[in-house]
Amino acid sequence: MSFKKDSILMKGLGVSSGIVIGTVHLFDRGELEPVQYCHLDSRALDYEIERFNKALTESKDQILRIRNKLEEEGGQAKEHIQIIDANLLIFEDQMLIDDTIKVIREDKINAEWALKKVLTRLMELFDNMEDEYFKERGSDIEQSVNRILINLMGKKHENISEIDEPSIIVAHDLGPSDTAQMAKGKVLAFLTDVGGRTSHTSIMARSLEIPAVVGLESVTHQVETGDTVVIDGTTGTVIINPSDKVIEVYQQKRVRYEQYNQDLHRYRDLPAETTDGKIVEIMGNIEIVDEMGSLIDHGAEGIGLYRSEFLYLNRRELPTEEEHLEAYKKVAENMDGKPVIIRTLDIGGDKPLPFLDLDEESNPAMGLRAIRLCFDRVDIFKTQLRGILRASAFGNIKVMFPMISGVHELRRAKSILEETKEELTAEGIEYNPDMEVGIMIEVPSAALVADLLAKESDFFSIGTNDLIQYTIAIDRVNEHVAYLFEPSHPAILRVIKQVVKAANDAGISVGICGEMAGEPVYAIVFLGLGIKHLSMSAGSLLKVKKLIREVSYEDAKDICDTIMTFDTAREIEEFLASRLAGILKEEY
Repeated sequence: MSFKKDSILMKGLGVSSGIVIGTVHLFDRGELEPVQYCHLDSRALDYEIERFNKALTESKDQILRIRNKLEEEGGQAKEHIQIIDANLLIFEDQMLIDDTIKVIREDKINAEWALKKVLTRLMELFDNMEDEYFKERGSDIEQSVNRILINLMGKKHENISEIDEPSIIVAHDLGPSDTAQMAKGKVLAFLTDVGGRTSHTSIMARSLEIPAVVGLESVTHQVETGDTVVIDGTTGTVIINPSDKVIEVYQQKRVRYEQYNQDLHRYRDLPAETTDGKIVEIMGNIEIVDEMGSLIDHGAEGIGLYRSEFLYLNRRELPTEEEHLEAYKKVAENMDGKPVIIRTLDIGGDKPLPFLDLDEESNPAMGLRAIRLCFDRVDIFKTQLRGILRASAFGNIKVMFPMISGVHELRRAKSILEETKEELTAEGIEYNPDMEVGIMIEVPSAALVADLLAKESDFFSIGTNDLIQYTIAIDRVNEHVAYLFEPSHPAILRVIKQVVKAANDAGISVGICGEMAGEPVYAIVFLGLGIKHLSMSAGSLLKVKKLIREVSYEDAKDICDTIMTFDTAREIEEFLASRLAGILKEEY
């Protein structure tokens, strides 16, 4: 006799939109066999180190075979090779290798236990980072180290590409090499216990347009292979073993969702123009080149924020000038004359890299990071600027400096840029001498002197994530105060209004590139404030464009005037919800 399992409702983080009803393939629970602690005789240490090196080589070879297969397949699969290459560098990381060998020799323990010990230290380092993007790079390292451990223990790796039936993949976590092998149609969706919006897995899911929910904590212990699951990748809702009635509801919802997406694509090549003729540029944010295809497919009118930090991750040495040039040139050429705004290195403090040898800081979010680090290491800064300037000869590239706190910093950054231009001119290397130079407004002091900064900038881009954090004085990754992270806080809206006025008075462009830009409910506020361009992830582009085309600029200004009279974020949000419910009925 068989019994119907009880339904289970779970909520996670929806990182790639779509509604799927399908059968589970449980990929892994993230549980390795307990690593037995073995204290070794001194004579056995060389053999143990040899075992470790053999497992390291085997792991690297496995990833290389995946890479080669992707290269042979070409097309979209080939686009993910850059992520695989970054993953490969982990197996060459001298810190990881040397520390493991050192622990084997000094503690006289087996390779598995030594590697676990080194991994624990590394994960503590990444867990303490404040920046979500860099925090999640620790997941890539954990996945790679686990591969080495599996090879040390003689276990077999399951390969996603070998899954026969169309399935929903469920795993504790998925590494870049796993996600890169996902074939759309064969992999219907995936669910993971861990992960966030900026993990490589999430980025690739959006690129492949495979619905995904991450951060479910215990989904691998709630399902078995063969279970039926309903997934809403937009809301992060997962229903395990749903009733027939629930399946029927979500089948109808899926039809509506697919119809809504088809309708949205009608806006792909239309301008984001209000009913009374006001035009806003709708641009995209990218971390890696792989995301570009999805942005173009969704009608991005340029790249409003290219986070260049990816070039510095998972490697033993600094990226070369040629590597910078190659990456930026590829983006510029693919955007075919549309603007590409490259943010210079925003790293340091809470985002340590082994080759930078930075001191540990008690308050890294306000320490040696971003433009401050570039001033401290002008050699690194100039290498990147040379790559950006050289790439500017191949497209409409603009440069943007992060974390500028005042005019003195902007002048210093521009001075180093001018020195770099003079060097390239002396070497006879082509670049665009009139490349536009802008700054991120993300520090309250910059917002307060925006009128002064506007006189010496070609454009502003408001980074709402950090601006909110610094203005309200909260750590947005601290669960005890995360509730205070209020994008609609009256102080934030007033600060943005002040920055926009300063930009407009100086006749320069001003945009938003933080998470708020991709939320339709806030897009109408930015429209009313006079923002010139909004930059967001691919999944938000068409929704925001649709909204802008369905409202008038005058109505948006009226909404802004009204919310500026409210005292709290809750009042503002309730008012916006009531005014926009009709316009955004598909969203509500």
